[in-house]
Amino acid sequence: MRIARVIRKLLSALAPMLIIAGVASAQQPVAGAPQVPLTFGMSADQAAQALGVPLTYVGGRPGEELYLAVPNVKGATLSKRSDGLYLQFRKGRLAGWKGDWGTIRP
Repeated sequence: MRIARVIRKLLSALAPMLIIAGVASAQQPVAGAPQVPLTFGMSADQAAQALGVPLTYVGGRPGEELYLAVPNVKGATLSKRSDGLYLQFRKGRLAGWKGDWGTIRP
């Protein structure tokens, strides 16, 4: 009974580190892909290329769109998170972004 308690404490201490390692390894950049940081003033195509994922239209009129970028973390066995990044465009250019860190999607 005491050994089980020690093992449980050890696993609970190691679990966050394993999850972080799994997410970090799943989000490694693709070899040969250009590494461009996300910057204000990008077009939607440039932002999608910089993030390495397609953008999903959420709403807004032409030129004032809101898009969602969901990272591909399906390869991480210990990670169930797939937090999205909302991108706001004004006059067709990236004006801001916000992460959706509170949502867990299957």
